[in-house]
Amino acid sequence: MLLTLEGIDGSGKTTAWEALRDGLGVPATFTREPTDSWYGEAVERSVANPGADPLAELFLYTADHAAHLSRTVRPALEAGEIVVSDRYSDSRYAYQSATLADVLDDPLAYIRDVHRPFTRPPDATIYLDVSPATGAERSGATNKFEQREYLAVVREQYERLIDDDPDRFVRIDAERPRDAVLSDVEAAVERLLPESESEPDPDSESER
Repeated sequence: MLLTLEGIDGSGKTTAWEALRDGLGVPATFTREPTDSWYGEAVERSVANPGADPLAELFLYTADHAAHLSRTVRPALEAGEIVVSDRYSDSRYAYQSATLADVLDDPLAYIRDVHRPFTRPPDATIYLDVSPATGAERSGATNKFEQREYLAVVREQYERLIDDDPDRFVRIDAERPRDAVLSDVEAAVERLLPESESEPDPDSESER
């Protein structure tokens, strides 16, 4: 099972990912995008550059995603593991669609078409929903992707993705206090996990 956490900057998805990593209670591979590979480092350099070409930036992200799939995600899934990723392809669809809004007629469709031949879609996605104003305030607006106006466009793209695949997404109101949000995330993940993973086997050695 591939489970992803998504949301605009400042939504608290990394905090939720860390809480799951520390308390999920079942074996899982925890990973994230951008990765810590040299592909991910190239992405971070582009993010830090306000003048980076948006189309070139898209393909840096896409290269990082491809490497992430081949090095981490697919091997873990093939080994029967649960994979939990802090950001994944939906982040690219939403963020780069916003970046390319003045370059392409329908950037969301274009980016999805680029990914479709090789990506592995998530089985379920926890979407932490906050307003652009909250996201910008929490994130500190430290780079070009954390500005309120930009985050408003990103949030619109997330809504398009949710409308296209509503059964995959679990929306959680992340405007609330941290503990309430994390409680809802943990409860949602427990419901999403296969029964054999989320409930102990009464016949196992540990239960005897």
